Amino acid sequence: MRPFALSFSQRRGDDDMNTIERGTGRTLLLIHGLGGSWRSWSTVLDPLSTSRKVIAVDLPGHGATLAESDSGTFDGLVGSVERYIAEAGLSGVDVVGSSMGARIVLELARRGLVGNVVALDPGGFWRGWERTFFRTTIGASGRLLRAIRPGLPALSRNAASRTTLLAQLSARPWALDGETVATELEGLSKTPTFDALVRSLATGPEQSGPAAAGTGRVVIGWGRHDRLCLPKQAARAQAAFPGAELHWFDGSGHFPMWDTPEETVAVILDATR
Repeated sequence: MRPFALSFSQRRGDDDMNTIERGTGRTLLLIHGLGGSWRSWSTVLDPLSTSRKVIAVDLPGHGATLAESDSGTFDGLVGSVERYIAEAGLSGVDVVGSSMGARIVLELARRGLVGNVVALDPGGFWRGWERTFFRTTIGASGRLLRAIRPGLPALSRNAASRTTLLAQLSARPWALDGETVATELEGLSKTPTFDALVRSLATGPEQSGPAAAGTGRVVIGWGRHDRLCLPKQAARAQAAFPGAELHWFDGSGHFPMWDTPEETVAVILDATR
């Protein structure tokens, strides 16, 4: 994986949400996952922006966007994105989300606020022991990263330690770019709403559907080696959104844009053409 380019336009958007914009053409809104930022999309920003105007946001409490009073809950983040879309004049925009962000875009589709939708390994479809598994494993990861934050740059650059740190999230952690990983893990370790969001996601209701009438194509992508949102949950997501198409990323873990960036770009562009 190559490090991302640093040329971009960055601004504080409507509703004080930090955004970056790249490219021209039909707008594509990218929404990252828990503990991430716009930089989570660094592996796919350049190729997407060759044919789209790409807007990537920092959710409240993440990256350069300050937390709001309800940013420690899933519903609060959905509300923030909903307000941003309305105030930025982006009603009906095509959206792509990853993990928690994938659940956000599915909820926006349920509310009838967006156009075409790509949801990559969405959360919100765990049941029973899977909820405890999610809360325990991702919670432990957050605590570990906070504890070792000063050493994250060096650990991320080393293939062996990088593999250990990302074993749950990537099918090929040794092949990832160390600088990109360091940026992501450091951002996660500094997310003030992380623990509250883990509780909200693990104890809240399962994501419901279907997409509202008038929504465009809905594509749900899932990594066959996802060890956080387990692959069997894909069937529940498709049942909740019966009109959705399911795409399997055979060589990917929880983040297809990391493990299989070229395939991810192709899926996104095809779904939003």
